[in-house]
Amino acid sequence: MLKVEGVSKSYRGNGWLGGERRQVLRRIHMEWNKGESLGIIGESGSGKSTLGRLLLGIEKPDEGRVTWGGRPITDRRARRGTISAVFQDYTSSIHPFYTVRQALLEPLKLVGGPGDARKLAELLRQVGLDESYLDKFPHELSGGEAQRVCIARAVSSNPQCMLLDEAISSLDGSVQMQVLELLKGLKETYGMGYIFITHDIMAAAYLCDRIMIVRNGEIEETVETSQLRHVKTDYAKALLRKVIV
Repeated sequence: MLKVEGVSKSYRGNGWLGGERRQVLRRIHMEWNKGESLGIIGESGSGKSTLGRLLLGIEKPDEGRVTWGGRPITDRRARRGTISAVFQDYTSSIHPFYTVRQALLEPLKLVGGPGDARKLAELLRQVGLDESYLDKFPHELSGGEAQRVCIARAVSSNPQCMLLDEAISSLDGSVQMQVLELLKGLKETYGMGYIFITHDIMAAAYLCDRIMIVRNGEIEETVETSQLRHVKTDYAKALLRKVIV
């Protein structure tokens, strides 16, 4: 469904006249299949978040192509209502002067979905919040509550795929687990899949069916979660040793 073919991406440096280009991704090939949860794991600077922006059509690759159902992902008509996103910085994901009600209505208007009070209350209920939150502003929410609102926004268009880029990394440990449980439940309710971008292998293993490890802009290894203890490359083994005793 979502296909990446020979994708490379670089950025111009900050030096005089722009400086040399910095290569961030190199010849990436991957697929995401309908209904699956794919974890994309990498350390800081690995290129995983850049890959996420390309998967969303926010940026274009220097080489190669990203397609959804055979159509370029940069075509808004191809991705509308099919893929949504939740990012790490929930504080900037919601307009500071919008109530939760207004924040939820925004994506619904784009896809022509119903925006009645019952629909909004149902969205909040599905992420563990009651309808009293509809009239609250972002500054009145805790980090976990704000991220739940972001997830409700992302699920409101009934997407086939939700991309989460470090979406739980700024939350407390107990709240992280609550959000992971929430995501598991939403997957069952909506029949959607995830692309879960993170540096946290254990979180990815909890949520995902398959894990792709990215290193220095290249895919190091892809493995079924059930086979995670049997990774082959030295780098993947070293990552696992940091979290598995």
